[in-house]
Amino acid sequence: MLNKIFFLLILACQFLTACKDEPVSEDISAYKTIAVKASDRTLNSEYSATLAGQQVVEVRPQVSGLITRICIDEGENVRKGQVLFVIDQVPYRAALAEAEANVKSAEARLATARLNLESTQALREKNVVSDYDLSAARNDFAAAEAALAQAEAQKVNAGNNLSYTEVKSPVDGVAGMIAYRVGTLVGSGIASPLVTVSDDSRMYAYFSLTESKIIDLMEQYGSLEEFIKQMPEVELRMSNGKKYPEKGRISAVSGLVTAGTGTVTIRADFPNSRGILRGGGSGAVIVPSIREECIVIPQGATYELQNRVFVYKVVDGKAQSAPVTVFRLNNGMEYIVEAGLQEGDVIIAEGAGLVREGVVVNPQNGKE
Repeated sequence: MLNKIFFLLILACQFLTACKDEPVSEDISAYKTIAVKASDRTLNSEYSATLAGQQVVEVRPQVSGLITRICIDEGENVRKGQVLFVIDQVPYRAALAEAEANVKSAEARLATARLNLESTQALREKNVVSDYDLSAARNDFAAAEAALAQAEAQKVNAGNNLSYTEVKSPVDGVAGMIAYRVGTLVGSGIASPLVTVSDDSRMYAYFSLTESKIIDLMEQYGSLEEFIKQMPEVELRMSNGKKYPEKGRISAVSGLVTAGTGTVTIRADFPNSRGILRGGGSGAVIVPSIREECIVIPQGATYELQNRVFVYKVVDGKAQSAPVTVFRLNNGMEYIVEAGLQEGDVIIAEGAGLVREGVVVNPQNGKE
């Protein structure tokens, strides 16, 4: 009998212990909450960009001939007016010499015509020659003047052609790859330029925003002109992942929406005094969005339902869903709330998509 009672007592103890270990309520410690408050915030958004020098010039010859000398190396820094190529000058020097000789011949003919006209005028005054003879002398003088003007124009043209045999850089910049070599016959109609010179003293970073974001910016600043004037400085993340040391400014916004993509092209200017950036390169423009006294919440505190954004407020210790309106520009981690929350509201800060309506929440747990 005593053994039976002892056995029943052991079973009762095990039962009570098991009941004590079983959870009797929901683990509310899994929910982290934050108290909403207003603050200033700068949200950075990054947009892929392509880089181009502020001026890219294709250098082409203005006269035909064989390349006799290449005066630069590929990738070399060049100055405006520097000789890049020399085209065979022999035929153009000959043409200039011929033009100069024609000018001298025309000057001699003009001098002769002037003497003839003066002599004929003197004879006409003495009635030795007729009016016809005087008119003919005047016509010969006018023709000689025209011949001289034509010869001088040909001389100028020949001199220009000779100068064009020295192909010079039209801008300061960096030379690209050279498509031709010494001995190649070139002319104004060549398919590829002799070389491309890029002025990289300032770099243009081209990136795109969606049409809807452009509309948001116009509503925020009033117009695109005010957006360009008031927009704070932007930064550039280079292709190696590092930030470019100098900041730039947005300087132009395309007036057209690109068909098919629904985006608008924007240009940001960056100084490039050290030549770090190169035309044709890539990067990402970091655009700040500055909002003062705004409500900012983590994106993990929201969930979407039928294209609307919701949060869970903690009301009387329970989770209660509430719709909010968020600013479209964001940094991928936070939302700026424009409507739906007030300072002092307590919301669930993480995993909102897994929370159930009405679940019991301790608003002090994880409160920030």
